[in-house]
Amino acid sequence: METKQTIAKKMDVLADKAWDAIRQFGRLDVWFPSMAECRIQDEGIGAFRHLTLDGGLGNITDRLVAMDEDSHRLTYERTESPFPVTSYIGNVEVFSSFDSLAVVVWTIDFESAPEVSDVVAAILKDTIAAGLDGMETDLRPAS
Repeated sequence: METKQTIAKKMDVLADKAWDAIRQFGRLDVWFPSMAECRIQDEGIGAFRHLTLDGGLGNITDRLVAMDEDSHRLTYERTESPFPVTSYIGNVEVFSSFDSLAVVVWTIDFESAPEVSDVVAAILKDTIAAGLDGMETDLRPAS
């Protein structure tokens, strides 16, 4: 079953700063509470992001498939996952709000068995929302 999950967050961070962080393709271990380690292999299109989930829950590998600097959009494909998905494409976009702050929109398109698609979508929504909160905390200037 094909499923789309979109999570959006306006951050108290300038849009350019958010895009610069996302385009680096790393730091997910800092932003996402569920990630214990994030390691980048190679650079640019075709680079791999190797993630280790906290608590020994498995490994994830993402491959960077596209980056549009003008549109502030990054696309990756999940090539390894402990989740019951057969296809997984993620798009992360950064928009500038009227006050120059970032609006980050993270969209996941995945395929899974119909009986687990709602559960997987809920897990992804919660995980990505927590990661966006962590990203904002990491990038926001200290008060």
